[in-house]
Amino acid sequence: MSYVGPDFDPPGPRRSRRGPMTVAVAALVPGALVGWLVWQAVGDSGGGGSTSATSTTSSGAPGASSAAPGSASAAARTPSASGTDDGKPPSSTFSGPATPAASDLPAAAGPLKGKVVVVDPGHNPGNFQHSADINRKVNIGTHWKECDTTGTSTNAGYTEARFTLDVARRLRTLLQQEGATVKFTQDGDRSWGPCVDERARIGNDAHADAVVSIHADGSAAGNRGFHVILPASVHSGGADTRAIVAPSRDLGERIAGNFVRDTGSAPSNYIGGGTGLDVRSDLGGLNLSTVPKVFIECGNMRDSKDAALLTSGAWRQKAARGISEGIVSFLRG
Repeated sequence: MSYVGPDFDPPGPRRSRRGPMTVAVAALVPGALVGWLVWQAVGDSGGGGSTSATSTTSSGAPGASSAAPGSASAAARTPSASGTDDGKPPSSTFSGPATPAASDLPAAAGPLKGKVVVVDPGHNPGNFQHSADINRKVNIGTHWKECDTTGTSTNAGYTEARFTLDVARRLRTLLQQEGATVKFTQDGDRSWGPCVDERARIGNDAHADAVVSIHADGSAAGNRGFHVILPASVHSGGADTRAIVAPSRDLGERIAGNFVRDTGSAPSNYIGGGTGLDVRSDLGGLNLSTVPKVFIECGNMRDSKDAALLTSGAWRQKAARGISEGIVSFLRG
C-alpha cells in the first residue's frame, strides 16, 4: 500500500512500539525459525523485477515519491503480465469475481459458524481510471483525506490491487470452510473504490466479529517483510476507536504469529522495530471502525526478493492461510 494518499500521509518520526508480541512470537509457533530460513532461501532466488532507486512508501519514508492517479507515471503502473507459479501470467485486465456470488454461499459447519468476517481487499484495479472520484475528500474523524488511491505495484507491473483481491479470495475460501460468513468490501465488482469511510462502514454495518484489510507495501528496495497495522486510540469527530484497540491488537498479534509460521516471512525490517506490528492514528479504515480491525502489509512489492514471493500463487496461498489461522485463533479465543 505504497503511496501518499487517503490512508497513508507521511507520519512523523517513529518510535519503536513493542507490544506483548515481538519477533519472539516466531519461537511460539512451531517451525517458524525453519520457515524464516526457507524465506531467506526463496528470497535469494530473486525475481520480481529490477530494483528502483526511488519508490513510494506507505510509511512516508524520506525520499518517497507518489504519482497522482491518472498521471503518466501512474498509467505506466497499470497491470501487465508478470511471472507467477500459477501456470499462467496475470492478465492485463481484471474480469471480476473468480467465484460468482461466493460470499452468498451458505457457510459450512465449523468452529466459526455464526461468526461474521469482513475482508477488505485494498484499493481497486479500476482506481487508475477514476482519479477524480478517488481524489474526493472524505472525513476520517481526525481530518479529511482522499477517498482512495491506486496503491502500488511491483517493478514488473503486478499491482497491489490485483494482489489484494487474489489473497482475499483465497482467504474467503479458507474462512468459509471454517464456517464463517464472509463479506467483502469489494470483489472486483465495481469500477472504483469504495472510499475508505465506506470500507469502514461496511464492517460496522455487518457487525463483523473481525475485519482484515489486505495490502502490500511499496517501500525502498532492501526493505523486506510484513507488518500488521493496529488502530491507535482515537476519539475525535466521528472516530472513536477506544473500544476496539485491545481486541484489534489481539487480532493483529495472532495474525502476525500465524503469518510467520505459514509463510516463513520475517517481520518487517523497516517498520515496527522487529515486532511485525505498527500502530497508526491516520488511517480512515481504522479510525472509523467500531469493530476489531487490522491492516496487513504482506510484503514490499518494490523489493525484488519480496516481489518474487508476492507474485507467487503458492506463496499467496500461504499468506491467506496465515491470515485465516490468525482470525480463527482470535475468534475462538
